[in-house]
Amino acid sequence: MKWARHPRTRIVLVFLTGLVAIATLVARLTRISRDGRQNVATWSKTQPQDNRPPITSSPELTHPGRSTPTLPSPDATTGNQASPTSLPALIVPVAGVRPEQLRDTFTESRSEGRVHDAIDIPAPQGTAVLAAADGPIVKLFQSDRGGITIYQLSTDQKYVYYYAHLDRYAEGLAEGHFAKQGETIAYVGDTGNAGQGNYHLHFSIAEISNPKDFWHGTNINPYPLLRR
Repeated sequence: MKWARHPRTRIVLVFLTGLVAIATLVARLTRISRDGRQNVATWSKTQPQDNRPPITSSPELTHPGRSTPTLPSPDATTGNQASPTSLPALIVPVAGVRPEQLRDTFTESRSEGRVHDAIDIPAPQGTAVLAAADGPIVKLFQSDRGGITIYQLSTDQKYVYYYAHLDRYAEGLAEGHFAKQGETIAYVGDTGNAGQGNYHLHFSIAEISNPKDFWHGTNINPYPLLRR
């Protein structure tokens, strides 16, 4: 083929040969890519399901409000209930009321969606309120809900006894006074949000971790403790 020996002809042949080679390469790459996608799709369908248990939130994250419980009182409650392990024997903290006369009001509902977290002990106005156990008076406080109140610490500093809706304190009662079990520390009233004429003692117990932070604790139902 003499015509193929011409320089221009050779250039054209080289160019065409190159185009054919490029086209062939592109076709092969396209087929490989298509086959690769098909293989990936088939692989994903045949993978076994993940049998690992689902990840769940920790109790602290699921119930954040329960990690820092508040002292059960008409001012702030949490609804938490601890299991007392070292509480001393208690007496009914209202003079003349027998254990069998008590009614369990610990889980009853109160205003603003609160749970009572305490026991109410009805008695006539001015009835003596008695220290349920030995322990120092750590706070005399007046609040909107609790009215005239008393916070008493247990002797082992693990519990706080809370007395609310008082009519008045016993004569000479002061913070730091060590009250003996059965000692008169106040008198039944209807102060705070008790309701006019609804004379009763609101009594609650909280288990605490720090005696200097006595207003934060975990609620304990006083009812079975006063009935035993």
